[in-house]
Amino acid sequence: MEKVKKIIWELIPYVLIIIIIIIIRTYIITPVRVDGASMNRTLEDGDILLLYKMAKIDRYDIVVLDEEYDNEIIIKRIIGLPGETIEIKNNKIYINDEEVEDEYAYGDTGDYEKITLADDEYFILGDNRLISKDSRYFGPIKESDLMGEVVFRIWPFSGFGSV
Repeated sequence: MEKVKKIIWELIPYVLIIIIIIIIRTYIITPVRVDGASMNRTLEDGDILLLYKMAKIDRYDIVVLDEEYDNEIIIKRIIGLPGETIEIKNNKIYINDEEVEDEYAYGDTGDYEKITLADDEYFILGDNRLISKDSRYFGPIKESDLMGEVVFRIWPFSGFGSV
């Protein structure tokens, strides 16, 4: 009986470590893999990133969406925030009728009719505008569909660091 107690006491730290890792991956930070070229120039197909699930989302943050929109995990950039009016005309983005800097865009953005986002909606775009399925394709996204913000690239090592 003493031997069993000793074994149990020796296993407790390992069980705790496993539980802590599961909690961290489920609720705080988890790896995600880029699949496709819609964020090219910023992110490449196959990059492995860390997703921070508790982030406060701001304009130009790179976020990961739930699979609901295209039956796959989607990685895009936040352009429009809740309550803002968004319009794209002549490849220029207007937020609340003021042109905003679009330094991340690669390729023509195209036009998009003026819309006003609800209090729980965001407007997202891929950096590679020519091929990206984003809010121009499926409309604004709900805050509840955001899984979190991409904060760090861990692969490839040549791109290791903050995103």
